[in-house]
Amino acid sequence: MATMQQVADRAGVSIATVSFVVNGTKYVTPATTARVQAAMRELKFRGNVVARALASRRTRIIALLFPTTGNRFSPTTSEFFMSAAERASERGYHLVLWPVDPAGDDLDDLVSGGLVDGVILMEVRMDDPRVAVLTALDVPFTLIGRTRDSSGLPFVDIDFETTIESSIDHLEALGHRRFALVLEDLEGTPMAGYAPHLRTQDTFRRVTAARGLVGTVVTAGPGSDGGRTAASELLALDPDVTAVLVMKDDSSAGLLVGLYAAGRRVPEDVSVLSIASSETNADQHYPRLSTMVAPGRRLGTRAADALIDQLDGKSDELPHFLLPCTLREAESTAPAPA
Repeated sequence: MATMQQVADRAGVSIATVSFVVNGTKYVTPATTARVQAAMRELKFRGNVVARALASRRTRIIALLFPTTGNRFSPTTSEFFMSAAERASERGYHLVLWPVDPAGDDLDDLVSGGLVDGVILMEVRMDDPRVAVLTALDVPFTLIGRTRDSSGLPFVDIDFETTIESSIDHLEALGHRRFALVLEDLEGTPMAGYAPHLRTQDTFRRVTAARGLVGTVVTAGPGSDGGRTAASELLALDPDVTAVLVMKDDSSAGLLVGLYAAGRRVPEDVSVLSIASSETNADQHYPRLSTMVAPGRRLGTRAADALIDQLDGKSDELPHFLLPCTLREAESTAPAPA
């Protein structure tokens, strides 16, 4: 088995530099780190993770927590995972995905056992009991999302308020005056009070009312059937709607089918704009969906940096990062019908 000295000789650095890279105890330039890591791979060097953890009282493992209930995965969620894991690795940490109970009842076992140095919490609700548990356990954490009052909490989040206002700006500029918003139906589930939905709905109602626009909100059940039902309910509430914002990837196709089945062409009669989604998802539909693309990779990277900066003592300030979605126009939006 290779030794640190052999790795140092192969990489052309001191044994102290190899130790810094292995243990993450001191900054090493990316170029030098890459040389040391290449030498470790060539020599099949394996550091003793347990010994390092005992010596430093840190595991250099962070956990990305997501709720165990329902199917909460999407292309955007995957981007969160991958970018956070990549950034953690670049900074000498390992990121693990850890499902937790929505009530946070199982967090004590994870944190108090010393398995991880800190956590990133995602799928945040307005009044999220997991935040209170993490605060009481005095464990470093960062949110991907915001609670009702996040002023005293570290967070990164999509700027849903700006995203919705920009969405309405875009469609209003195309002449649309009758709007609808389609959201996931979470009533009666453990995810009730999901912050992104409430912020989106509140902003939609506020902006449409302030501008004298018609604004209708409907919820969709799971899958394509949920989208079809939502289309029927929407047209029953406002048969003259011309612009629909949909924030539910798995029901978007059903929504389009439901509009077509009711004799509404997209985009000639009704424009459809997907909210906080991905280009990958948008391109799977006909017509291709215009989309407010979620900043998934940037959010994951920011969240990892925010947590690791706390762990490494590089920042005394609470991170508060809001990143809006960006518009990608495609074939599902057009000027309002005359």
